[in-house]
Amino acid sequence: MSPRAADRRALLPADITSADLLRARLEEHDYLADDGLATAAYLSLAMGRPLFLEGEAGVGKTSLAVALAELLSAELIRLQCYEGIDASQALYDWDFPRQLLHLRAVEAAGGVADPESIDRLDREVYDRRFLLARPLLQALETTPSVLLIDEVDRSDDEFEAFLLQLLSDYSVTIPELGTIRAEVPPVAVLTSNRTRELHDALKRRCLYHWVEHPSFDREVAIIRRQVPEAGELIARQVAASAQLLREEDLAKPPGVAESIDWAVALVALGADRLDPDNAIATLGAVLKYREDQERVRRMDIGAMIAVAVSGG
Repeated sequence: MSPRAADRRALLPADITSADLLRARLEEHDYLADDGLATAAYLSLAMGRPLFLEGEAGVGKTSLAVALAELLSAELIRLQCYEGIDASQALYDWDFPRQLLHLRAVEAAGGVADPESIDRLDREVYDRRFLLARPLLQALETTPSVLLIDEVDRSDDEFEAFLLQLLSDYSVTIPELGTIRAEVPPVAVLTSNRTRELHDALKRRCLYHWVEHPSFDREVAIIRRQVPEAGELIARQVAASAQLLREEDLAKPPGVAESIDWAVALVALGADRLDPDNAIATLGAVLKYREDQERVRRMDIGAMIAVAVSGG
């Protein structure tokens, strides 16, 4: 194990010595991981390697990073990727308005009368206090921290190559200030909805795990944990119906996040069960495309609920 990996390994609480123990601790923070995901997360912490999670939207990839931050008593630092993001937007920028104010203040005080003072002023305006730390630099300078690089598949090849370099040594060089290196590397979690394939080099740097939709029993448990006001019947009906909807040819099948929202909506309506009327009334909580809603409205909702319950 490299020294940097050993630093990350030190973030693990002393009582977590196995994937099973990590899964139990995650459950204390309301995250119900299956065996495969708990093992991947444990190995990421134990080996000091970034964890790369792929899967459909809404299966709990981002929530795992949140739960890990709570478990480790670490600051969660999130970088939301998007098309066109570049290193300066993710790493740092200079606070130009404050730099300009500083220049004007010095000039007003007559502090730029000779070449030496001009050189000193040039150094001052690029002082650390004028640097705006973006998420990646914040993660390098914060200990302990969990760095969530969300939806990395939305970025381009150039930014992906930059991430690969940063995640290799957890340091960055700022021309005006020098090299900044993390005292303790952050716990890095990368997520992807697989809108495009990432390069093998980045995947090799990480431990990889495909996050599946949960089993019926685990989805019921998740709903009950996240929506305690929902009764057992609603939780089972919602979980079973959501799993049936995932088998339909929908533009955006519901994830666990949508199942939770569905249960919340039903509770808000004062329902004690899922029926055709309130199912239609709450479709906006579970299906986010008009075409998907129209498709489901043409289905026999009562029959779907009946099948879901009998199957569950």
